[in-house]
Amino acid sequence: MEIRKIGRDEIQAILYLNEDHFNDVKSKRIAPAKLQETFVAFANADGGDIFIGVEDKAETGERVIGFSEQEEANGVLSTLLEETSPSVENLVVEFLEVEGKGLILHVGIPKSPKVHYTASGGCFIRVNASKRKIKGERVTQLAYSKGAEPYERKPLPDVEIEDITESDHLLDYMGRVRSHLQPEAFLRKQRLLTKKDGDRVPNVGCVLLFDEEPQETLEARCAVKVYRLRTTEKEYKREQLAEMPVTINGPVEMVIDSTILQVSKYIDGASFDDNGKLVKLSYPSEALKEILVNAVIHRDYSLNDDIHVRIFDNRVEIQSPGKLPGYMNLNNLYDERFSRNPNLVRMLHNLPDPVNHDIGEGLDTAKNELKKAGLVDPEFDEKDNAFIVTIRHQKLASIEDVVMQYFDDNPGASIGNKLVRQLSGEDDMQKVKSALQKLRANGTIKLENENASPFNYRYIKA
Repeated sequence: MEIRKIGRDEIQAILYLNEDHFNDVKSKRIAPAKLQETFVAFANADGGDIFIGVEDKAETGERVIGFSEQEEANGVLSTLLEETSPSVENLVVEFLEVEGKGLILHVGIPKSPKVHYTASGGCFIRVNASKRKIKGERVTQLAYSKGAEPYERKPLPDVEIEDITESDHLLDYMGRVRSHLQPEAFLRKQRLLTKKDGDRVPNVGCVLLFDEEPQETLEARCAVKVYRLRTTEKEYKREQLAEMPVTINGPVEMVIDSTILQVSKYIDGASFDDNGKLVKLSYPSEALKEILVNAVIHRDYSLNDDIHVRIFDNRVEIQSPGKLPGYMNLNNLYDERFSRNPNLVRMLHNLPDPVNHDIGEGLDTAKNELKKAGLVDPEFDEKDNAFIVTIRHQKLASIEDVVMQYFDDNPGASIGNKLVRQLSGEDDMQKVKSALQKLRANGTIKLENENASPFNYRYIKA
């Protein structure tokens, strides 16, 4: 096990930690079984860090009382690593050596895609600075929210299978994917029927895809509401609604298509006043489409709430029920891949010209399309039990601004076309060339070497 010496600054940082949703300190005297409850709570929530060998802030006197040697922590490590069910993966485990005070055991716990239990069978979640034991339906809900147990596979015994097999939506889908199976056989093969008391019955995913009115059948709010709001404020009032919100119901594919059309209708031709200047709302349609599709196919359908799409005078907000599933977090959205509703995603992706890309590609596409349109990247946030994407009608800095900012940050440096493209995110070499020529023409920059070939031009501040 790694031992890392730490200095005064790092020791002070640990001592000043506020015990909160992501951090905790524990005495080395804590019973391993009690510590395991906190360990499991972090893994079942959003992850966090535990420092063992540090007394609570309420204690008087010396607070760092570490392990004298690694072996002294064997009981703790054995309980956490070997007796937690299932094991928590991708942990950071290290000993921090504090001169004269022993070893602090640091355990970094990731947000886990699984539901974990203590050796005694207890299930805990971290809530602010404490742990909370959960049972029964709360554990099931945790599994759904993590994606550990797909809610889309939940059986619906009250739904008659004939209501689905005779649905025009199912028959249309089968025609487009050129399936010659009988409807019930097709549903069974696509894992859209789940066993319940010995019978195969439609599951949630099946109803969402092919039921005539999924929202009525599921007796839950799982539609999309679209609002047009005449304001730029964070909070809005009812009188700022351009009209009553439009509610979009139906099977998933229809909901996606209708939502895209409704949002386009609100945005096309819309404008707002910006300090006396009329600014037309203009967003790249592909970026909006990708984010709207993601909201519908990756939301948590176990939550009784609609998706809310709010079109303000200076931004579009898409709020979908459920926090990010599994190990996904706000920092790894563009890098990691995890689907809460894998069957739903797969069924839509199997269609000719599917509405959805492979998992994760949609956000990349949205970001790139916004950049091409000169708009800032989308913003992401988690609030209560919802995931929110905000697309702002905010222009990126011009290429000229990027160049001058570089010189402000790097006095005496030179810059070329390639570096400008990297700094600005503008892929068009000709656009960058034109911007540099404009700055050169007005005397803001000049060539570093007048004898260089155009391909090797580099510029310095004039």
